[in-house]
Amino acid sequence: MASTLKNHKTAAAAAAATAGAAGAGKGSFGWLAHVKYEHLMAGISGGVTSTLLLHPLDLIKIRFAVNDGRTASVPQYRGLTSAFLTIFRQEGFRGLYKGVTPNMWGSGSAWGFYFMFYNTIKTYIQDGNTAQPLGPTLHMLAAAEAGVLTLAMTNPIWVVKTRLCLQCNERVTAGSGTGYAGMVDGLTKIYRTEGVRGLYRGFVPGMFGVSHGALQFMTYEEMKNKYNQHRKRPIDAKLTTSEYLTFAAVSKLIAAAGTYPYQVIRARLQDQNHSYKGTWDCVKLTWRYERVTGFYKGLIPYLVHVTPNICLVMLIYEKFTNH
Repeated sequence: MASTLKNHKTAAAAAAATAGAAGAGKGSFGWLAHVKYEHLMAGISGGVTSTLLLHPLDLIKIRFAVNDGRTASVPQYRGLTSAFLTIFRQEGFRGLYKGVTPNMWGSGSAWGFYFMFYNTIKTYIQDGNTAQPLGPTLHMLAAAEAGVLTLAMTNPIWVVKTRLCLQCNERVTAGSGTGYAGMVDGLTKIYRTEGVRGLYRGFVPGMFGVSHGALQFMTYEEMKNKYNQHRKRPIDAKLTTSEYLTFAAVSKLIAAAGTYPYQVIRARLQDQNHSYKGTWDCVKLTWRYERVTGFYKGLIPYLVHVTPNICLVMLIYEKFTNH
């Protein structure tokens, strides 16, 4: 009798625990059940790998973007090849990798957080059923929410990366009054001289840039889904390497064509060689002196950089998470 009573109590306790867990899953923090840290690690791996391989193109894109034709301290280049050779001749191989440390931290953490947030939000909307299609609107919503969260966490790193990439003078030592000797020195000096506001320069156009990631991921996900539906397979079915690369490249090109100007404005606001009253002032001056072409400066090295970049990131991510 005692044994039976004990068994009943054990069963009741187990049922209560199960009910409590289920209740927690449906409560305010139910989304935590959908967090998968392999998405974080996959994003970090893809971001760091692509940055190490392609950083020189990113550096050249930034220098083109801030070249307004009026600021003498900004270097002038005739084209992509000219920029590469000039930087190598004047600053050496190290010059091509200025800002690579914060870029690795930024790209790794940004892609890691983005993939983790995006997949957590998406799986939460799907209620755990990854085979359930969301449609363009919900895909874009999940990507936009992930983008805002990621930008809030990584913007200070992007400010330092931009300034290091635009530092064309001789090597700077830590603690010196001008320039930045590295990522930590840059973060420290910007905070000391400009405060938190300095670390979040370019945040407003960066928020517009969230639309870039949202458009890109919506296009990428919809192409994968439609392709799998065309083949009469589940939407989360694995694809071949060439299919992942094709969808990644096309989605990036579509997003870049529509949203590139925000990157020019963001880079100019973060540049220590320029002084603008704010985002709208930067937009007005760029339009007044350079018209439409000013908003697309650096587009060619950007496309040369981001197309293989996104292909690498997405391929590593897909292979990492699809076991």
